[in-house]
Amino acid sequence: MWTVIYIAPNKLIAEKYKAILTEEGMLVQLRPIGSAHLGDHASVEILVPELEAEEAHEIITGDIGS
Repeated sequence: MWTVIYIAPNKLIAEKYKAILTEEGMLVQLRPIGSAHLGDHASVEILVPELEAEEAHEIITGDIGS
């Protein structure tokens, strides 16, 4: 089961965090939220497998704080 660990404000930030998590060996999915007409400016959910959610969240929040 996939778990949302973060909601990025846009696609660019979501892709950045996806790359960081992928480098750590995690599987990552991105899922846009809202209307399709917003395109790359729509918020994006970042999802990982449930068993990796806690570790992924720590990686993301650690990166945000630095």
